[in-house]
Amino acid sequence: MHPAFRHTQRGATLVVGLILLAVITLTVTAAFTMSGTNLKSVGNMQFRNEAVAAANMAIEQVLSSPFTTTASTDEISVDINNDGTYDYTVAVDRPACVRASAISTTSSGGNGSSTELGIAATPTYWYTIWDITATVKDPSSGTSVVVHQGVRASPMDDTQRNLVCP
Repeated sequence: MHPAFRHTQRGATLVVGLILLAVITLTVTAAFTMSGTNLKSVGNMQFRNEAVAAANMAIEQVLSSPFTTTASTDEISVDINNDGTYDYTVAVDRPACVRASAISTTSSGGNGSSTELGIAATPTYWYTIWDITATVKDPSSGTSVVVHQGVRASPMDDTQRNLVCP
């Protein structure tokens, strides 16, 4: 090699090494940042899923009570992980009757005949559709979830329907 050519390359290895070191450092820093972001996303999904499960547990508790006759707004505490302490407080709004539909009493009863007698009985029993809304707000995680559940209640007579579902 010519002595002039060696003189111009002096320190080039050091510069290339520093550039590679900077690129590797940036790659590692980006990997740590992305893993932290993914961990936060997974944690947020876990908090959200727990809150939805707590809302569903509270709705099931309301459904197991006579909610059509004693409809009220409730706050229900839920222990989602069964450790003996309440994890979430669920505010369940008063169930709202959305729709009532009469149960037909003029059907043929399934015997295959399609002949009507010409006498239309007044509907005496009703199916009612209810909307139950549960709201979960957890101040420790910042989670806020609203769950709506539609439910068809067991048949009720005219008097009951007029009281709870005008």
